[in-house]
Amino acid sequence: MDWINSTLKQEHIIIKSLEEDLFDGLILHHLLEKLGSLNLDVEKIALTENKQRQKLTVILEAVTKCLQVEESQLKWSIDSILKKDLLSTLHLLIAIAKHFQPDLAIPPNIHVEVVIIERTAKGLKTENAVEYITDCKETLEDQSNTDAFDELFTHAPDKLEAVKEVFLQFVNKHVGKLGLNVKDFENQFADGVILLLLIGQLQGFFLNLRDFFLNPSSETEMFHNVNLVMDLLTDEGVLNVPLNPEDIMCRDVKTILKILYCLYSKYKTKKRED
Repeated sequence: MDWINSTLKQEHIIIKSLEEDLFDGLILHHLLEKLGSLNLDVEKIALTENKQRQKLTVILEAVTKCLQVEESQLKWSIDSILKKDLLSTLHLLIAIAKHFQPDLAIPPNIHVEVVIIERTAKGLKTENAVEYITDCKETLEDQSNTDAFDELFTHAPDKLEAVKEVFLQFVNKHVGKLGLNVKDFENQFADGVILLLLIGQLQGFFLNLRDFFLNPSSETEMFHNVNLVMDLLTDEGVLNVPLNPEDIMCRDVKTILKILYCLYSKYKTKKRED
């Protein structure tokens, strides 16, 4: 609210409630005129719901055009704004602020807990979830790391072997106590076994041999292993970048590097036990 009030100070506009003051499109209209110098063909004051809906339609179409995003990606709608949905209103305001004032300091990791209600044959089903209003800092960092690997493969392939060597030393430091030694970066991670044993060593637990295939003899068994790798990394909050388990089986070096980087970043200070 402070941002809106400071932006529209010269217009002598002061809002006190996001839900009550923004649903009819008047404040949004002033914001777009002020921030984007947009001249929208709408009435200044819309008193009836029909007029408000018409006004919001023009305003939100202008916002969508400015943001250059597909309608399916929007986290708000005409109906949700008209219904004074706070979550939708916040998403809309953050999007407008980020587009028209990219240097504005918007705190990351602002989120709310929401209750999702689903009607089923057995009655109402509720589920709690967390929805981020502003960017998740961890996601931004992971995206930055992903971009760094893309940059490495594209523009600095000569440094790739050095990066592999660092990760191999890290892996062998921890699986060495099991009598294992990894030399072949492309092939020894493909069945998921080394990764599972490494995760167990780093996180301090013993993987039951009944939970995975120590000597996988088929693609089905390998797929079981690499899926378990992804589940463990996700459950422990180590892996926040979406990866395809099949890429491990296909010996995709970039995918393996990303997994090892996530483990290395979290456990690089973990001392090897004697």
